[in-house]
Amino acid sequence: MSEQKKLKKIKSSVLSRSFQLAKLTVSTGAKLTTFGASNFLAGNKKNSEIWQQKWNAFLKDRAKDFSQDLGELKGSLMKAGQMLSMYGEHFLPPEANDLLKSLQSQSPAVAWEPIKKILKENLTSDQLAQLEIGHEPIGSASIGQVHPATIKATGQKIVLKIQYPDVHLAIDSDLKAIKSFLKVLKLLPQSINSEALFSEVRAMLIQEMDYQLEAQQTQKYALLLAQDPRFIVPRIHPEFCGKKVIASSFEEGESPDSPKVMALPQERRNRMGLNFIDLYFTEIFAWGMVQTDPHLGNYRVRINESGQDQLVLLDFGAVRNYSPSFLDHYKKMIQSSLFLDSDGLLEAAENLGFIKKSDPKDLLAAFENFCFSTVEPFMTPDDQRNTHQQMNLRGEYNWKKSDLPQRLTKEGFQMVQNFKLRPPPQEILFLDRKTGGVFIFCSVMKAEINSRQLLTKHFKDSSLKM
Repeated sequence: MSEQKKLKKIKSSVLSRSFQLAKLTVSTGAKLTTFGASNFLAGNKKNSEIWQQKWNAFLKDRAKDFSQDLGELKGSLMKAGQMLSMYGEHFLPPEANDLLKSLQSQSPAVAWEPIKKILKENLTSDQLAQLEIGHEPIGSASIGQVHPATIKATGQKIVLKIQYPDVHLAIDSDLKAIKSFLKVLKLLPQSINSEALFSEVRAMLIQEMDYQLEAQQTQKYALLLAQDPRFIVPRIHPEFCGKKVIASSFEEGESPDSPKVMALPQERRNRMGLNFIDLYFTEIFAWGMVQTDPHLGNYRVRINESGQDQLVLLDFGAVRNYSPSFLDHYKKMIQSSLFLDSDGLLEAAENLGFIKKSDPKDLLAAFENFCFSTVEPFMTPDDQRNTHQQMNLRGEYNWKKSDLPQRLTKEGFQMVQNFKLRPPPQEILFLDRKTGGVFIFCSVMKAEINSRQLLTKHFKDSSLKM
């Protein structure tokens, strides 16, 4: 990445960010008015199909502008877009979701000089003198970027995750801007408790910018997985950590979707899919805490000659803890869905706040069918619901060929449209985010696996280990 392509400066002040965001919102409002008037005069609104095509094209252009104009702002704007788009799969119009996803696009890395300033503010001159730090980042994200370093005394390679300057100050203004933008385009349904939704996203954004907490969570996962050779967690170097800097061991590995990983035999890719699912179920049902940011960039595959490939786990900024009471109901809801227990499902779902037994029967039936479909990868081959030919007679589910996410998205949005279904509990937002990531990982691995036992073994012991 050349120096010319890097950002020399981030618009980190609330004033400068708010001005640019407000300018874009006002511009959007004006263009919306023009769009409505021109199409009304042309009589397009009478032809709903033409109107919809033009509306979709208009929103696509605005999403492009939104992404391009704000790509250099970094920080909470991009991360919030990612979080909200996961929620929006079921409860926001597709147009709103497309716009939010546009905020996830790659933006340039930040040049060395602003990064060096952050390092000097967080590490002493003595600490910095012990390190040889590469000026070229090896990873760039919305909140910070990663630079390679070497401990001079030992020659050990480490990495420094460095937070961009003052991004934490703009959380509230960025969230306000996204909400205003969606409201101007009338893409925020009135049926959604947007205050609760944005409050949940705000809390997670604050947590993900707490690098000291992230270092602690990384150490916690490293301890929990210390005896499990399937996984590698980077070792934290506290002697080189600061409030906005995390120092950890450099762990080699390939991207999960790299050609080298894709060239591995089916059996080895299957094993990685099984291990990934097993870790998720262990997190939620045994530990009561989940790393809720399953982006592929947060994982590496260490290919071993023995065939026992390992998964490197990166980035523990989005770890969320769940109460035993929530998990008890959530587990019962999943177990009831798997075993077609309508009464148990509705009872657990009511306890979690999804539905009320006094809701219309059509809504309860639609909700039940939706839940019964979510466990499709863990059914048995002779299950009456196994009608989409994604599972063979050995109970092996083909994650790559499955269209389950698309079917669930369609069913979920239809429930919202037809029955004004209340939004799910806030805790579900980030669990859905992780569940979607599990599906993507297994799909990328082209896994064909029987993972039923990985789920059902947790039904036998409902007590949390932590």
